Amino acid sequence: MKFLVLLCISLAITLDANAPREQLTLTDVRDCMEEMFSLHVETHEMTPSLAKRSMHNFIEQFDPQKMYLTESEVRPFLQLSSFMTEQLIDSYFADEFPEFIMLNTRMIKAIERSRVWRKQFYEEFMQKGEALRIVIPSERASHFATSLEELRERFRSELFRLFMLENRQQSTSYWTQDRKRSACLLFEKRFHQYENSYLLTGEGEEHHFAMHLLKAMARGLDAHTAYFTPAEAYEMRSSLEKQFEGVGVVLREGLDGVEITDLIKGGPAARSGQIEMGDLIVEINGRPLMGSSYQDVLSLMKGNGRREITLCLKRRGPNTDSYIQVSLMREKMAMNEERVSYSVEPFGYGIIGKITLPSFYEGSSFSSCDADIKEALRSIKKQGELLGLVIDLRGNLGGFLSQAVKVASTFMTSGVVAISKYAQGEIQYLRNIDPRVYYQGPLVLLTSKMSASAAEIVAQALQDYGIAVVVGDPRTYGKGSIQYQTITDPKASSFFKVTVGKYYTVSGRSTQIEGVETDIHVPTKYASYLIGEKYLQYALKNDQMAPAYSDKLVDVDGSTKKWFQQNYLPFLQKKESKWTQMVPLLKKNSDYRVSHSQDYQKFLKEPLKENPLFDLPLEEAVNIVKDMVYLAHETKTDHSRS
Repeated sequence: MKFLVLLCISLAITLDANAPREQLTLTDVRDCMEEMFSLHVETHEMTPSLAKRSMHNFIEQFDPQKMYLTESEVRPFLQLSSFMTEQLIDSYFADEFPEFIMLNTRMIKAIERSRVWRKQFYEEFMQKGEALRIVIPSERASHFATSLEELRERFRSELFRLFMLENRQQSTSYWTQDRKRSACLLFEKRFHQYENSYLLTGEGEEHHFAMHLLKAMARGLDAHTAYFTPAEAYEMRSSLEKQFEGVGVVLREGLDGVEITDLIKGGPAARSGQIEMGDLIVEINGRPLMGSSYQDVLSLMKGNGRREITLCLKRRGPNTDSYIQVSLMREKMAMNEERVSYSVEPFGYGIIGKITLPSFYEGSSFSSCDADIKEALRSIKKQGELLGLVIDLRGNLGGFLSQAVKVASTFMTSGVVAISKYAQGEIQYLRNIDPRVYYQGPLVLLTSKMSASAAEIVAQALQDYGIAVVVGDPRTYGKGSIQYQTITDPKASSFFKVTVGKYYTVSGRSTQIEGVETDIHVPTKYASYLIGEKYLQYALKNDQMAPAYSDKLVDVDGSTKKWFQQNYLPFLQKKESKWTQMVPLLKKNSDYRVSHSQDYQKFLKEPLKENPLFDLPLEEAVNIVKDMVYLAHETKTDHSRS
């Protein structure tokens, strides 16, 4: 949940700070939205539907857990008349937003009310501590409270949930009076940090209001269009590129201060040998942190242009505390734990390879997932004859479209991998023009409901060509849209991603909403959860286009077409039938193993209690590959006999 995440955030200090951005003004809102309208696949202007969505999103992003506002307070803004909707649109074109200001004023009153309540809750906790009796709902509220009494109890429950989470050891002696006092101060500071951007007082009030407006309006365009703060863009950029710059520590703001909770392997902090998990940062570059906000600490850790960071650390001991001063140089590091990994399993006279691809990343100063996949294949082949391969895409949420095309190309000759269709009907064919194949043989793609976007391109394309058998949950996530983004440009004037088109694979299918239908159902830990594009607000609809197996080169001009005719068309990937013909028997064998495995049936009943030593879906994917190896050998033997 968004608010809980904000209150319990634990952040890796990694990247260099963005260049300072100018403060947003209300006139920037329309300028930014018009830029997104010019790119969006469907919506090109402020419409009544978008105006209503924007108002709804403005409320939702302020109060996602529905613990600030009552139903009667939000009703006038959620049930807009046609007249008020037209007023919203007129205000947008006038660069004035009185309706949103009126709503924000109501939010300010809700904040002031919650602060009075919290003071009472803190006093209650100081007096009773864990002796409090309170029922905490297991699920987030789906409706706004119908009374102030219900709302007050909802806020009280959420606050005491935070106290319970702080006592991670569940110790009855944990809550001393000093700890209680520290926790109350810490939580109130976090609440204030969240709430202050809505108060519209002091420096930056117009900037914060404009930012909230842009987030609400952009979110209304579709499920994947969004506007980001520089800090949010920073984190997303490091995730997409799998690299960051910093000293390599993970921080958490706790009751005793800012604590180092982990060290990034191979980073400056870990290499120094002087820093330990649990150390408290009390000073940065000579500046004491007493009284500093967590955001101030993060800003100081980013260096403000300086490469060298000097930390004064407090190390708590059984009898006395000690203080250590450490100087570190910030540097670029790769997030290796989030890149391709692999292992092998002996089988017959060779091995089965297992490659995990967590995302489709591409960095400026190190290799991409495409290069990492090829290197993994080379390394696996050195360990024995590669008889079969599993590629694990279960938690892969996507990434760069270009990388998806390259990864799929690893396993096929020339041909269309994906087709993009944009706002004005423009069509672009994304091709593999390299006929080299880096692996041919039994191939299983292990997917789940969490496999999305670029992962679905690879799964659908290789399934279309009959190159791979797709196994996992019945369908993948169902994100078949393409986003243009400014996130990876650190010099961008604003950070956003906007849906500019939809993609299709060579069969003409779109994975939008529908996802990739697996050939063999192998349940994952996500099987029982409602996950997927179809559960998102404002999701685009599914459609299809003509297949492109034969590739007519309709988008290739005359000067280039001759090269394609000579060097590309002769090597087009043919649609394979060898593995698809095996699917009925492979499915029968797999269903039998899963239904007769006590461990698997127990796993399906309690997926969150999966045994870390046994990855049952991966084991079953390997078993399916083994069946493919065996059946291919039997077919080959039968042909030789005949």
